[in-house]
Amino acid sequence: MFEDVIIASAAFLAGVLNAIAGGGSFLTFPALVLVGVPPIPANATSAVAVFPGYLSGAAGFLPELRTYDRRALISLLGLSIVGGVAGALLLLVTPSEAFGFIVPWLLLFATLLFLFDKKIRELTQSSKAASPIRRTLTTLAVTTYGGYFNGGLGIVLLALFSGLGFRDINLMNGLKNIASFILSGASVATFVLAGIVYYREAVIMMIAATIGGYVGARVARRLPVSAIRFIVIAVGFGMTAVFFARR
Repeated sequence: MFEDVIIASAAFLAGVLNAIAGGGSFLTFPALVLVGVPPIPANATSAVAVFPGYLSGAAGFLPELRTYDRRALISLLGLSIVGGVAGALLLLVTPSEAFGFIVPWLLLFATLLFLFDKKIRELTQSSKAASPIRRTLTTLAVTTYGGYFNGGLGIVLLALFSGLGFRDINLMNGLKNIASFILSGASVATFVLAGIVYYREAVIMMIAATIGGYVGARVARRLPVSAIRFIVIAVGFGMTAVFFARR
């Protein structure tokens, strides 16, 4: 019961954070490890827990998505599937000891992405237009990262779209959410087929995260963005320190 309270609380708060500013994976993944789930299954189960929220997020930007070029959207979603599966397969063949070693670095990387997301987008906006091959390879690399480790995915995708020349933030958020949903779905399906998902924990966290997302939408109207960003960054650095200490 105590372990259920831990993972449900972490998922609820993750839902709140994801609804406001992102960063929910900083809570769901460590909580699963804390209650005894091995790192690789914990990463897979965490991906399952936050997976449904991306679809509702994408639904909020349907008007912008409908105006986007259909062929370009299909290409993005196709690359998201390929990247999601590739990242999941890469995780499955990563030795548990090796993954445990790189987890703190992945958390640190994701936290720094969140900390400097505005600067990253400014730099990508000033970059030159990429060739079709470079666009494809960059998109594939980002989606593969998302299939391997979900932390900071939204920030990386927004930076990607800025670098590709997008300027409409609502369209970028819509594409970010639909790409996250598709690639997470592909990676989750891979994890399910591999039999490494802890279903009981995943169901508890999905329900709690859904409730947290609803609450987060209301909280977002009352708290300043700077306060939320501070919380996410503090949690990210805190979890990074914990995993470095555990290692």
